Amino acid sequence: MLTWIALILIIIGALNWGLVGLFQLDLVAKIFRGQSSLISRIIYTLIGLSGVYTLIMLILRR
Repeated sequence: MLTWIALILIIIGALNWGLVGLFQLDLVAKIFRGQSSLISRIIYTLIGLSGVYTLIMLILRR
């Protein structure tokens, strides 16, 4: 279950970065009233932790 949650958060982060790269639109920040809002920072942190978790899972599967 944790792996699925991590993958969903990574997909959200990837889509957000795609929007930033293509249109200079940070959708997370737009929805939650800025990059420095508490909720935005929590979401960014969870996405980052999901990336670290997934990387560790990839390394341990070898």
